[in-house]
Amino acid sequence: MWAYESVFYQIYPLGFCGAPFENDGVLEHRIEKVNDWIPHIKKLGADAIYFSPVFASDTHGYNTRDYTKIDTRLGTNEDFANVCSNLHKEGIRVVLDGVFNHVGRGFWAFEDVLKNREQSPYVNWFGRIAFDGNSNYNDGLWYEGWEGNYDLVKLNLRNEEVIQHIFSAIKGWVDEFDIDGLRLDVAYSLDMDFVRRLRQFVDSKKDDFYLLGEMIHGDYNRLLDEQNMLHSVTNYQAYKGMWSSFNDRNLFEINYTLEQHFCGMYQGRHLLNFLDNHDVNRLASTLKEKEHLPLVYAMLFAIPGIPCVYYGSEWAAEGKKENGGDEALRPSFEAPEWNELTDYISRLAKVHKSEKTLCYGSYRKVFLTNRQIVFERSFDGERILVAINLEENPFHASFDAGAAEAVDLLTGEKAVFQGGLDMPAFSAAYLKITG
Repeated sequence: MWAYESVFYQIYPLGFCGAPFENDGVLEHRIEKVNDWIPHIKKLGADAIYFSPVFASDTHGYNTRDYTKIDTRLGTNEDFANVCSNLHKEGIRVVLDGVFNHVGRGFWAFEDVLKNREQSPYVNWFGRIAFDGNSNYNDGLWYEGWEGNYDLVKLNLRNEEVIQHIFSAIKGWVDEFDIDGLRLDVAYSLDMDFVRRLRQFVDSKKDDFYLLGEMIHGDYNRLLDEQNMLHSVTNYQAYKGMWSSFNDRNLFEINYTLEQHFCGMYQGRHLLNFLDNHDVNRLASTLKEKEHLPLVYAMLFAIPGIPCVYYGSEWAAEGKKENGGDEALRPSFEAPEWNELTDYISRLAKVHKSEKTLCYGSYRKVFLTNRQIVFERSFDGERILVAINLEENPFHASFDAGAAEAVDLLTGEKAVFQGGLDMPAFSAAYLKITG
């Protein structure tokens, strides 16, 4: 699967393109802005892009109105087809957000229910509708909203007409945009039989079609099945473990997560790892010490799984949830920036993609204190030791490397093991064993 050797870049299009929050119905060709960023994305080293929702919606993209049309705030289907074509020409795969658990109140079939009530042919398209109840929109009927949010109307994914409508839309996305995969929104809420059928359907439409699911808590194996369900899920547990370990200067936390995952329940799995996204505060606003920024990215690209970078965070853009809103997390930048952090991430991406050991290797802790960690990735007879010191002082880590020499893949410099390893202050190294 191509995704297992990729570096992902996430864009939240409505924010990225500076679209108004409310769908004003005015056609603006904003999605073309992505074309201007392709050289930056390629230089960064990303070779797959995950777009948050692009289809017509009421407001934020996750309350879909029409699965077949690009949101007019972003442009036309032709505009987006051109963007996807340009990305593909540069070797960048395209993954779209598949929002199938719920739709918006402006979804055409739900509007028909509001108008025609019991006489609507679409009553059974939705989770539960009670015509003797009411919602906070005072419609004179009650319906199931996702997690109590009535702007997100729950779909009935056991209704064959709904399933075929979604499958028809996906076929259109493959035909029009040649997409390479889907990220399933709130995958943990989806009907599992629907997920199985979805996998069969996309496999029939395109070879190596990638299915990623949004999972937060619980057992990820519930949906992970490379043969029948999802190839990958979002690794929120490692996300929390990474920034929290650095803020608390307690690397035991992230090591515990990594051992639990990759020496146990998710061994051999390829989870999508990230440090921030459109739903959580940006890393630069979360970390207490700015010196740790490159080190956390070094860990992101070194642990088992698929690394994903959120647009703007590669140059340490900041952003926090404000008054319960996500607007500050989803800004429009006039142009991409490039600084020392961006340059460093591009080196990490290059090394990650060139070393199958970092894509497929096992995980083994070699040395661990609260502020230093050395772990090994090994695959097909090759070994890479990842060494991170989050302290402001140099440190000597005493361990048996089982080898005398290595080369740091990030700098090209030779490293010698003398009863362990000398680790400079605030440092990270990817040491490939050479002898």
